[in-house]
Amino acid sequence: MNGRTTLLPPTENFTTLGNPEDDSVVSNDFSTALGALILGLVFLLGVPGNLFIIWSILARAKRYSVTTMLILNLACADGFIMALTIFFIIYLAKQQWVFGNPMCKLLFYLCNANMYASIFLITLMSVHRLVAVVFPLKVTFLFRKKIVLRVLISMWVLVMVMSVPSLVFRNVRLDKDEMNKTRLVCAPEHELPRHVRFQYAFETVAGFILPYAVIVTSYVLILKRLRQTKFRRNVRSEKFILAIVVMFGLFWLPYHVINMIQVAAEWYNENSSTRETLDYIAKSSRAVTSALAFISSCANPVLYTFAAKSYIRQNGFAFMARLFEGISQDQSGNKKNRFTGKTTMGTSNADSNSANCAAQNGDVE
Repeated sequence: MNGRTTLLPPTENFTTLGNPEDDSVVSNDFSTALGALILGLVFLLGVPGNLFIIWSILARAKRYSVTTMLILNLACADGFIMALTIFFIIYLAKQQWVFGNPMCKLLFYLCNANMYASIFLITLMSVHRLVAVVFPLKVTFLFRKKIVLRVLISMWVLVMVMSVPSLVFRNVRLDKDEMNKTRLVCAPEHELPRHVRFQYAFETVAGFILPYAVIVTSYVLILKRLRQTKFRRNVRSEKFILAIVVMFGLFWLPYHVINMIQVAAEWYNENSSTRETLDYIAKSSRAVTSALAFISSCANPVLYTFAAKSYIRQNGFAFMARLFEGISQDQSGNKKNRFTGKTTMGTSNADSNSANCAAQNGDVE
């Protein structure tokens, strides 16, 4: 923890701190190199992938469902944050922050906002699926266009407010690593241990544990309902639903585990060997786990493409739009309108209502 320099460039508003929890956060060569590689791949895949989704919805989709509106918001959020990854790639590659203090605060604020927006949008999609499958007669009333727009606006306002700690607790500072090399880092600064516990615990509870619990509960009830029907074309749909849940948890869980490790470290004395171990784990893993979290923003286009692969040959570049419209042809050649919940033949009214509502909300063939 020693070796912090107090020589600051006179033209910059950099800060120092007596005992920050993240000294030399980019001094681990392996961690930062791996993180830069992951972010590079994320950038190349995520930017065009999310732009393609946005284009498919705005230019090629003939009608919008609730799920389509939520996916459009998710793609806009993910596409925007993917475009900003170039700054973090440079940061990790140079192992030094070169963009100034305002950009340090702004970029990490936007990343934090994207984290909340992504999980909240996925949660809204899961709740919409739950109502459509379990209470199909109420879905039209509860998810009217005006209500959905109001919910989305409220969600974005809430996201911006919840991300404020990233503006308050992050600054550029000068650090010296174990090799006595001075570097500028964009890192959290907490004057008191309770500030550390508040920020990281709040991120994990509000941005992962609570919404993810809603998602898992919703999908459990959805699968239970689908298994009670006689509509047997839902096997691939079940896999698709589980893939969404597992994918999100897989990429975000390591990030939140590191958050909890950081929180746990603050409960030990400064000279405790346990605290030193936990601090080392958090500092050496933060770059990689943050990069893994970014993958979730570029994985959705891949998942949608896999889900819509049966449309590619017939619809060409419009295949994604056809998926979002929720219109497809079953194996027997019968058309189903997945927005009205009616089918021409093959299932009972009750089963077709539940099955078609499930299909409307992302359950594809």
